[in-house]
Amino acid sequence: MKVGKGYLEKLARRRKESRVYRNFQLDGLEISQILHDESHKSLYIKLAKEGNAKELRRAAREIAEHKNIKNKGAYFMWYITRHKDQFTRHGTEHRHHRRKAE
Repeated sequence: MKVGKGYLEKLARRRKESRVYRNFQLDGLEISQILHDESHKSLYIKLAKEGNAKELRRAAREIAEHKNIKNKGAYFMWYITRHKDQFTRHGTEHRHHRRKAE
């Protein structure tokens, strides 16, 4: 089966386009853009999915405003781990259940 050149070019263009299907994906992409750290966008999407996206965006904006921070992405990660309770969704914290010793 022969495929036309126009079709292959169309596929190449579509591959480069961002496809966002859920709100947390958009939130994660926004955080990566705010911090100028798009190489770690999948990490920020995961954080937005599992945490409080509104608070994460707020923290990213505050950090981005500071001109003296060289690596904003690293500082953001340090900041949110330091203040974990502020960035987790209420009622969705991961709980680890241990088996009773038999």
